[in-house]
Amino acid sequence: MRVALPSISAEQRRARLVARHRLAPATRTDDVPRIVDDLVGLHSSDPVTVYLSATARMAHPDLAAVERALYQDRSLLRHHAMRRTLWVFGPQHARLAHHAATVDVAAVQRRNLHQQLTAGGYTDPEATVADARARIRDLLVAEGPMPAREVGLRLPELTTPVPIQATVQALHSRVLLVMGFDGEVLRARPTGTWINGQYRWAAADAWVPGGLGEPLPRREAAAGLARAYLRAFGPATRDDLKWWAGWTVATTKAALADVGAVETDAGFVLPDDVPDGTEVEPQPSVVLLPGLDPTTMGWKERDHYLDPALVPHLFDRNGNGGPTIWVAGAIVGGWVQRKDGTIALKLLTDVGAEARAQVEGAAHALEALLGEVRFTVRFPAPMAAELLA
Repeated sequence: MRVALPSISAEQRRARLVARHRLAPATRTDDVPRIVDDLVGLHSSDPVTVYLSATARMAHPDLAAVERALYQDRSLLRHHAMRRTLWVFGPQHARLAHHAATVDVAAVQRRNLHQQLTAGGYTDPEATVADARARIRDLLVAEGPMPAREVGLRLPELTTPVPIQATVQALHSRVLLVMGFDGEVLRARPTGTWINGQYRWAAADAWVPGGLGEPLPRREAAAGLARAYLRAFGPATRDDLKWWAGWTVATTKAALADVGAVETDAGFVLPDDVPDGTEVEPQPSVVLLPGLDPTTMGWKERDHYLDPALVPHLFDRNGNGGPTIWVAGAIVGGWVQRKDGTIALKLLTDVGAEARAQVEGAAHALEALLGEVRFTVRFPAPMAAELLA
């Protein structure tokens, strides 16, 4: 006889989401690294996401506080990890993500570079890469962070071309990318303002003491990352975790087993997070989240917070979520910033007059926060064109 699984309703999942992802006013904090840790990490494919994901969860939203955490305190690190995505993590989660996910991506990147060098006529690709890495590292340690272009100017002997499919790239640029995946260098301050996605490179252990930390066995790192994910996103299905982490089925199953994950009718939770019959009290919340926010992108299966009918309006063909409006733990519409700085809104669900007024208030607050800053969403929602017209 099959024992009934513990039950967690969709309403309860939304209540958990609101509390754990700091979407309700009472849950917000000005501790930026804590916000990032509570979400495991922030998507950084679009640099705007990092700032707006953090400030949306701050008691007193402050773009400068995010900047300080990234580039002065260096309590947050930018690093490629799950699904080859660029993330911002606290040091602990950066280490887990690196050894649980990035190391596999890095191995592929190194192999690809060696093959590209061979195709370009280099006789000893491994020696070429090793020499370039040593020269680049010595330069960054001696002179501090600098963009790839500056590295090329300082080390012109490393600007020889490497064939990349139908194009070519300079050797030093390709080597920097591989060094980044390996955790030997990290992305430091951008070359422009905070909305710019071109970064200076820094030697990892010069940027933060110890760089990404001591190596971890892959299975131990995977268990640590799964534990962090379930703490933030549980209940989550096996497919949710597999998709989010970019793992194989085997790695996902092992990680769930290693953390003692308990299955409920809505997915897996940690052993100390099994529902005990006490309902989580839903907290009222209205918030505007940016494109690729970790809450929007945290599950593969999203029916508990997203009506499937809204997906064609808010997600592009590759599954990238655009800027969204959230009410009571559910996505109810989308937004854009127009050229004049106003935030244009479109509600796709009837939320009532009170919530609608709060959404408009949130839009005005975001306009004030951004001031004269104008940005373009890197992965706009399909509905964006209509709102920008």
